[in-house]
Amino acid sequence: MKEYHKIQTIFKRDMTKKKAPLILGDYSLSEFEYLKDNLWVFTEKVDGTNIRVIWDGKQVTFGGKTDNAQMPIFLLHKLQSIFNPGNITTPLFAEHFGVNETTEVCLYGEGYGAKIQKGGGNYISNGVDFVLFDVKVGEWWLQREAVEAIAHTFDLKVVPIVGEGTLQDAVKLAREGFSSQWGDFLAEGLVMRPRTELRTRSGHRIIAKIKHSDFYE
Repeated sequence: MKEYHKIQTIFKRDMTKKKAPLILGDYSLSEFEYLKDNLWVFTEKVDGTNIRVIWDGKQVTFGGKTDNAQMPIFLLHKLQSIFNPGNITTPLFAEHFGVNETTEVCLYGEGYGAKIQKGGGNYISNGVDFVLFDVKVGEWWLQREAVEAIAHTFDLKVVPIVGEGTLQDAVKLAREGFSSQWGDFLAEGLVMRPRTELRTRSGHRIIAKIKHSDFYE
């Protein structure tokens, strides 16, 4: 299953300056500028490590952000406890997605918690967990409602929706900062998607991000 695609920051960065600050108003993609006044859905960006949970019709395997990424052993143990890999009769995957299917299924999520990223202990002080943010079946990205249904089936957390609005609304919210759904600390930022799944002319998904730290680096 393919690695998760890059999520573009809304604006370009000034690479000639220290810490490459954002160039506010200079959109990193022409599609962002064209759609900036449309309705976008905002989800909280979790500060963790990218995880892929892959079902090939026979067994469950795990991957990181890239095929060569190494996963902390304590996070691997947590994933094993959640998904029970290596068992051809893994009941929930087999029941939900079928057995011996030719179409791969990938659950994309974030591993987060203590010892994962600098602020991981804010989410969980003495452990780690997995939160779902996307699901791909073959070449199809599932819509939010289907992602939530899968999260419910597998008893998983799903990244929370923070709100809706224009891209400028997202910029304002991220810049001012808002409390994480996980506790009394500032969320890392936002991931924004159009209400309707869209792609660029080259076929890439239109999805953007903005972090609180982008304004205070």
